[in-house]
Amino acid sequence: MRFELARVLPPGIDAVVLPACSDALGTGDDNWTYLRARGFEGKVDQVATLPGADGTVIVLVGLGPSNAVTPTGLRRAAGTAARAVSRHAQIASHLLEAVPDGGDRVAAAQAVAEGFVLGAYQFGRYRTALDANALERVVEIGTGGRKVEAALGLGARIADGICLARDLVNEPGGALTPAALAEVAVEIAEREDLGVTVLDEDDIVEQGMGGLLGVNRGSNLPPRFIELCYEPASPRGSLAIVGKGITFDSGGLSIKTAAGMMTMKSDMAGAAAVLGAFSCLRAVNPRIRVRGYLPCTDNMTGGDATRPGDVLRLRSGTTVEVLNTDAEGRLVLADALSAAAEAAPDAIVDLATLTGGVGVALGNRIAAVLGTSDDLVAQVRDAADRAGERLWPLPLPEDYRRRLDSEVADLANISRAPGASTILGGLFLEEFVPEGMAWAHLDIAETAWSDEVAGELVKGGTGYGVRLLLELVRHFRKPR
Repeated sequence: MRFELARVLPPGIDAVVLPACSDALGTGDDNWTYLRARGFEGKVDQVATLPGADGTVIVLVGLGPSNAVTPTGLRRAAGTAARAVSRHAQIASHLLEAVPDGGDRVAAAQAVAEGFVLGAYQFGRYRTALDANALERVVEIGTGGRKVEAALGLGARIADGICLARDLVNEPGGALTPAALAEVAVEIAEREDLGVTVLDEDDIVEQGMGGLLGVNRGSNLPPRFIELCYEPASPRGSLAIVGKGITFDSGGLSIKTAAGMMTMKSDMAGAAAVLGAFSCLRAVNPRIRVRGYLPCTDNMTGGDATRPGDVLRLRSGTTVEVLNTDAEGRLVLADALSAAAEAAPDAIVDLATLTGGVGVALGNRIAAVLGTSDDLVAQVRDAADRAGERLWPLPLPEDYRRRLDSEVADLANISRAPGASTILGGLFLEEFVPEGMAWAHLDIAETAWSDEVAGELVKGGTGYGVRLLLELVRHFRKPR
């Protein structure tokens, strides 16, 4: 999708998108009377379509009160508009006219471009007949000069990275194997001039990654461990990003229900977010070194699958009693966290579809963040706010740690008692972060997948975390 900035409406436009704020709707005009009679009030997500005088289509998108318009709201409105104009290739948008006086037009322009691309997103690889979105070109009408025009381009670039993450999440687990995911990582690295290393099964054995190998035991597909590196000239800091890459999760011998497996191709959404972010790092040009670590396997029920009660020795040397094979993500992440820590970064952030409990606590639009550094958690939260990707902090109480005690190993992978699953998942992972190292864990189990269409979201993978990570690396500083 191409984006342009123009002061006046160019020729050849098929449809025009106009912002409509609930406290600034027109009056007296026949069109407004018509719209009001049909319930259009300029509320968020409302859309109305009218014929234009010159044969174009006019699409009005509700934004709510004019003094509450934000980049996040404009991203949502652009996503809604992208579906409303799906049959048109050339459109003009006046959405930036809704930016309040003193508002950040550059951030708004980036958000508008992101919204149009994401709202038009479709995963059609396996559809024999798809009514494809025709949108090709968006001309934003207004002022702002090169900075606004550059922001439109950056927004489109970032949205492409999010679409990549969505594609990976939506790809069936039988097609997106660990080896296939590694091939995607290599392609990104070659295109973006990044460092990349892919460890195969023999390498993983040599590295002593007993968590990754233990989860992989029930699979016919060999695991992969992917490392990526972005290195600017004279880096001003370093950040490690770890993404859970379970390409399909049956639960292992602690098998899930049939309904519980329906979306388990999405259990690699953490790895997808990391890959989506790395695909855009050159566009945001962070001044820090960024390393990515992706432990990849599926979790299946083969003849030698890890059994409840088995003990695994992880890369750090820690032994873990596996009480539930469906708590596999923390086992592969533990090895990845150990590997990430060995490079002595200033901080580590991991993203994982780790626990169903996070949805009980926060629903499907808010992720959880837990960590060892208040400063790092604050940086992650600030990045999430700027990115329009919501998350909320949960604690890591020391007295809960004893719930992971094991009679036969250093610790168990779950508690025998119910409750606090998201916190306990975080406490388990904390065991593999060196004392004194800043670390934040994002549990994105519910935000990585959408069953509804709303704003820039469509059904399927959301690409949650890509924008957040890019905002974090752009503004990252060594945590205090």
